[in-house]
Amino acid sequence: MHQYNISKSKYFYAIGLSYKKADADVRGHFSLDDTAKLALLNQAKKNAIESLVVTSTCNRTEIYGFAEHPFQLIQLLCENTRGTVEEFQKVAYVYKNNDAIAHMFRVGSGLDSQILGDFEIISQLKKSARVSKNLGLLNHFTERLINAVIQASKRIKNETEISSGATSVSFASVQYIFNTVADVSNKNILLFGTGKIGRNTCENLVKHTKNEHITLINRTKDKAEQIAGKFNLLVKDYANLQEEIQTSDIIIVATGAQRPTIDKHIIQTKKPLLILDLSIPKNVDDNVEELDNVTLVHLDHLSQITDKTLEARKAYIPLAELIIEEVKAEFSSWLETRKFAPTIKALKAKLHDFAAAELDTQRRKNSDFNEAQAALISNNIIQKITNHFAHHLKDDGIPTDESLELIKKVFQLQPTTHV
Repeated sequence: MHQYNISKSKYFYAIGLSYKKADADVRGHFSLDDTAKLALLNQAKKNAIESLVVTSTCNRTEIYGFAEHPFQLIQLLCENTRGTVEEFQKVAYVYKNNDAIAHMFRVGSGLDSQILGDFEIISQLKKSARVSKNLGLLNHFTERLINAVIQASKRIKNETEISSGATSVSFASVQYIFNTVADVSNKNILLFGTGKIGRNTCENLVKHTKNEHITLINRTKDKAEQIAGKFNLLVKDYANLQEEIQTSDIIIVATGAQRPTIDKHIIQTKKPLLILDLSIPKNVDDNVEELDNVTLVHLDHLSQITDKTLEARKAYIPLAELIIEEVKAEFSSWLETRKFAPTIKALKAKLHDFAAAELDTQRRKNSDFNEAQAALISNNIIQKITNHFAHHLKDDGIPTDESLELIKKVFQLQPTTHV
């Protein structure tokens, strides 16, 4: 990437792990909440990394950034999570330069999602980019790349039906409940955690079960009350969690806690209890399965549920890939122009020097010298000349490196690095 004049570092990397090779437990070790993300970004800044974007969802944790070696990014991840380098190496992936770019396009376009066509990741990428930009950790290249990925994602959503039909983790949760629990509309359902997945699950529950016995609990009660007000549901304090568990038939856990919040010791009920854990890291301790009356189902199992909707989506993969290639080609074309941007900038500066010297000469010779008109004419001529050279360098049939050297030689341009 050095030749494109976009970074001091030579390489752009995508490092991370996902549901493909890392199970829920391992993904939990590398999960980053908002506080951990900020700590990682600030550490990167201290380490003189100039551009970095971090995402952490239920299905993946990834870092996109510039470095001399991927271990710089791997170390950042491991030092800000419970994961180790050895554990990372067993399940991780590392992509470099064009492969890293291609990976971000597939991820952001929903083609790499655990449920095909799930576009939740694109909003995560947008949010992560905003955080990085606010910290001064988003260079022009990374910002342009993310905007291109957003463009591809929008086109795929609008021009294909790869996200048609109701298929998501939250919908799969409700599907599972329908398939395994009789008389769902009369069961007591407890939703613990009202983040994005929790909210979506709640909406699906209300829409599809017609259940009026749904209770919401969240550590921050006002968030639960906002959702409850929309659907006319009951809200209880976090302090009432254990009490509510005893009266529930179904518990859906979707919190952002970094440690299990429910284990076998707080479950006193003897009646059948279904627990769906939609959290990464896991928020329900596996020891609940020691209780004969409890059935525990995790996010990864729900994501494996396939139906006709998912099968239909697969038919649109080729068209989605074609759209990605089109947008990626536009991005690559822009990237190629970065090779000669410093030379064009230096040329423009040299021409302005020529113009300034000539204007100074004419100013001394002519008493009625029109300053404004002369400046306008000279600036227009300079712009036309630099545009002409830029178009010449963009021509695929012309060897760019040779042309650059000739321009530098003719105009005696000083070598430049970044713009």
